[in-house]
Amino acid sequence: MQPNVSRIQPQMGAAAYKTYEVRSPLTTHFRPATCADVGCLHYLNGWQVRVETLTEDLLHAARNSGRRYVEQHIADGETWLVFEAGQPCFKAGQHRAPVGRAPLYLVRDGDHRGNPRGTKARLHQRPENWVEDFAEHQQKLADEIEKG
Repeated sequence: MQPNVSRIQPQMGAAAYKTYEVRSPLTTHFRPATCADVGCLHYLNGWQVRVETLTEDLLHAARNSGRRYVEQHIADGETWLVFEAGQPCFKAGQHRAPVGRAPLYLVRDGDHRGNPRGTKARLHQRPENWVEDFAEHQQKLADEIEKG
C-alpha cells in the first residue's frame, strides 16, 4: 500500500513521463551482518530494557537469551535489565552490510499513475548514461510545456 502523499497534479498524461530510480535491493546488494560489522550502538555501548514495558514472553526471552545483563531495581515499578557492551543486540538478525555492488540505475516509462504503454524498464550500465537520459527527458518536458 502506498503512503498518503500530496502530489502536484501532472500537466500531461502518464505516458509523457518517466520515472528515474537508483536502487540497491537488499537481496542482491546487502548481506547479513553482525553487530560489530555495522557498528551497532547497542553492541558498542550496551543497552537497557525496562522490565515493566515487556510482555511476559518478551521478558522470558530477554532473561534467557544467553546475553550478559544485570537487573537493576530503581524503585517500585521501575526495574531495568542492563545489557553490557560487546554482545549481539536483540535485532542482530536484522543487520545488513553492503556487498560493494554498484546500484541499479533504472528508468521506467510513466509516473506514479502507472506505465500506460507497459514498456519494460531500462537498466543503465553507467550512472553517467542515467544522468544524461534524465537531463534529456527534463529538456523534452520543458520544451513541451513551453509549447503549451
